[in-house]
Amino acid sequence: METAISVENISKYFTDKKRGLIKAVDELSFRCDAGSIFGLLGLNGAGKTTTLRLLATMLWPTFGTAKVAWFDIVKQPEKVKANIGFLTGNTGLYLRLTPREIIAYFGKLAGMDNVSLKSRSDRLIDMLDMGEFADRRIDKLSTGQKQKTSIARTMIHNPPILILDEPTIGLDVLTSRAIVQLIRDAKNEGKCVILSTHMMHEAATLCDEIAVIHEGRMRTQGTLTQFREKYGKENLDDIFVAILENGGSR
Repeated sequence: METAISVENISKYFTDKKRGLIKAVDELSFRCDAGSIFGLLGLNGAGKTTTLRLLATMLWPTFGTAKVAWFDIVKQPEKVKANIGFLTGNTGLYLRLTPREIIAYFGKLAGMDNVSLKSRSDRLIDMLDMGEFADRRIDKLSTGQKQKTSIARTMIHNPPILILDEPTIGLDVLTSRAIVQLIRDAKNEGKCVILSTHMMHEAATLCDEIAVIHEGRMRTQGTLTQFREKYGKENLDDIFVAILENGGSR
């Protein structure tokens, strides 16, 4: 399969007055293919969100780089942005607008024409079962309804790469299932999906390959089958704990 994301020794360091130098991401390298789902697992503070923000050009690397959609995140950030859909927990929604208006707004920002925009918007609203609240103001919506709106906004321009940070966190079962199905559909359409999650069952059922990072560094990566063979455990929760306890392999 064609490589859609290639990360080469990327690092992001911060300086804190009390803690000194913080290596949020430290020499990470990995690759993600088109038509596949790549999962990032790690404890809180492991560097997952920082990694995804670097790939989405929301942060500038201290050193190292990556190619996303075959464009360099340092040298060609605008090209990268045009080819990704980025979902993160702190991307706010405009409270006075409706989901339909927000989706249209972001479609226009991506340069979509009116015909394509309406067709794609209607399809996403249908796929995510948003019809009941698509014309209701955001400030009147539930957490799950807002998350569906964020997902639709992320995917409206039909990008080849999706970068999703905890896409189902805090959601009910039905909403989670709808979003998981949309992620599967994206893979089947040949898109590259990279996501972070704390939901081990979600990673186990969705991801073609998984990377475990800890304190900003890569512990190990591989398929669930490879992990099961190496650690002699069936459940990904148990495998994850074993990786952290044993140090994994870099």
